[in-house]
Amino acid sequence: MPTSDDPLGRERSHLAASRGALRAMREDAEALDIKDVTANWVNAAVLSRQIEERIKALADLSHTPLFFGRLDYLHAPGAEQAEGAEGERFYIGRRHVHDADGDPMVIDWRAPVSQPFYRASKNAPMDIGLRRRFGYTGGDLTAYEDEHLSDPAEAAATSKLLQQEIERPRVGPMRDIVATIQPEQDEIVRSGLSGSVCVQGGPGTGKTAVGLHRVAYLLYAHRERLARTGTLVIGPNSSFLHYIEQVLPALGELEVKQATVDDLVAHVEVRGTDDAPAAVIKGDARMAEVLRRAVYSHVSLPTEPVVVVRGSRRWRVPAYELEVIVRELLDRGIRYGAAREALPQRIAHAVLVQMERSGEAPDDRVQDAVARNTAVKAAVKTLWPPVDPAKLVLRLLTDADFLAVHAAGILDEDEQKEILWAKPVRSVKSAKWSAADAVLIDETTDLVQRTHSLGHVVLDEAQDLSPMQYRAVGRRCTTGSATVLGDLAQGTTPWATRSWEEALGHLGKGDALVEELTAGFRVPTDVITYASRLLPHIAPGLTPVASVRENPGFFEVREISDTPEVVSACEELLRNEGSTGLIAADARIAALAEALGEAGIGYLSPGEETTQETRLTLVPASLAKGLEYDYVVLDEPRAVVDGEPDERTGLRRLYVGLTRAVSGLIVTHAAALPPQLA
Repeated sequence: MPTSDDPLGRERSHLAASRGALRAMREDAEALDIKDVTANWVNAAVLSRQIEERIKALADLSHTPLFFGRLDYLHAPGAEQAEGAEGERFYIGRRHVHDADGDPMVIDWRAPVSQPFYRASKNAPMDIGLRRRFGYTGGDLTAYEDEHLSDPAEAAATSKLLQQEIERPRVGPMRDIVATIQPEQDEIVRSGLSGSVCVQGGPGTGKTAVGLHRVAYLLYAHRERLARTGTLVIGPNSSFLHYIEQVLPALGELEVKQATVDDLVAHVEVRGTDDAPAAVIKGDARMAEVLRRAVYSHVSLPTEPVVVVRGSRRWRVPAYELEVIVRELLDRGIRYGAAREALPQRIAHAVLVQMERSGEAPDDRVQDAVARNTAVKAAVKTLWPPVDPAKLVLRLLTDADFLAVHAAGILDEDEQKEILWAKPVRSVKSAKWSAADAVLIDETTDLVQRTHSLGHVVLDEAQDLSPMQYRAVGRRCTTGSATVLGDLAQGTTPWATRSWEEALGHLGKGDALVEELTAGFRVPTDVITYASRLLPHIAPGLTPVASVRENPGFFEVREISDTPEVVSACEELLRNEGSTGLIAADARIAALAEALGEAGIGYLSPGEETTQETRLTLVPASLAKGLEYDYVVLDEPRAVVDGEPDERTGLRRLYVGLTRAVSGLIVTHAAALPPQLA
């Protein structure tokens, strides 16, 4: 056992004991026998799956610290702070661990008692006498650092271990930030489930990590509710989702689904593309009204009565009474499909009223039988025919007259011509649908039948969504809440978000709280200062990110004469520890890949996990958003700008590429730099 004058030894002993307790918790879960506690095989299957998930959640990740901090309270939390009252000590970690008696050895970072680890300061010590941070090498506890919050000199000092953790080299996918969450980030993470939050954050401010940790916190605080309603993380592309997919499992959360917007609206196979003007119009919120008109145009008012024959009697519902029923359903504004299902019951009810007036006593079974009557079914098919969403959108995009009728007063003639397909299409399956078309089909599908709503949705890189895509996401959380993450300066689509207020309105979360993160923890000072030269041209009025890192990082703008010098810059950075990204205009990727191959340098594609053997990733500028590397070589800024349809979008794409580096950046160029960087 360590001696009393060996505090590091005592902390290592607690770590070893905690790992042993976690192992015992896992073994207890593995030893559970459910043969005699389930009523049937269905219950047994469900319980077995829950136990399996519990076992997975209790995994001890050898290279992930089980706890990263300690809090010594001056008094017992929640008790009267009487003079001389003894405080308690809590170890803060990624998950709860208890001993054989049920006493906590590690407290989950999401628990209320852990909050002072992130929020306490010399001005507001929150009854904390000592805050201790731990440093690890691999999975071994190798250092600690104390803050006595009652001592102003100590409390004001910058934590060296915290700074080292923030600046630690990156190899592999994105990792959690539970040890480094800052007070302004923690406030967002712990915000309630009932309200939606929008986080505007520049590069390196940790907005993605904040969003993921908020999901983890909400699952901790509202587990039963979210277990019923579900949670979803939406990212811009599969590479990004692969990069972040290990964050939540590392926190013990295994049930959160991930998807792109394209995944959500995959009603048809996307095989085509739109040019920018057509995509902008199809993504405009005005298309929602065009689609609504087109859907409800299928409803017709009756001109003939419905005659129901039952036995020897005939019951007649006149046309004017049918018209009242149809108009009432239209006025209620319910989904097209729901109204169509209600119509036969309404007609049947009108028949039952006549039966009762004639002295009969029909019941619900009679009403259901009348609703299934051939004459009633024929009337419903005529008055309120079924609508196939994909066929309706196909007709709008191929039938100029049909589009003109329903877009009148919404889209002008030029806009209508822009979205019409040049060639006729024989069927839904043969159509070359674009991503924007799939969103239109999703909107139409929701008009017909309500989309299932989840308890909470996280939407990352939201600035690139069109209004119609926002509506598609909003349908997935109409009865739940949302966390919206993005940076207006990084919007690189022709329909990029102009303001968060407008975007949140399309999402259906106009009352969401908008928070701005401006402290940069990832991008070095020299790099973010250089990239911020572009802000007046791409997002005027946006607050530049201020790096809070002590390490200024490595930064160089290097004029070159040919491609081999780009490869040499990569070789230079690969001599450092950590990952390296080579970011270039999409059109330059093939040439750079060939040059790397000739030099014998292996490389990965975006989203693939870096290893100690292969630490270079070749990244097309169009896929760089959301990714981070220790070191970056940015090739030919002018080519990145010229690769986009307009200069502003190109400069935004360049801003994204310039801000992917965590420790160092080399900008290589043979062509002249964009004047905005001068």
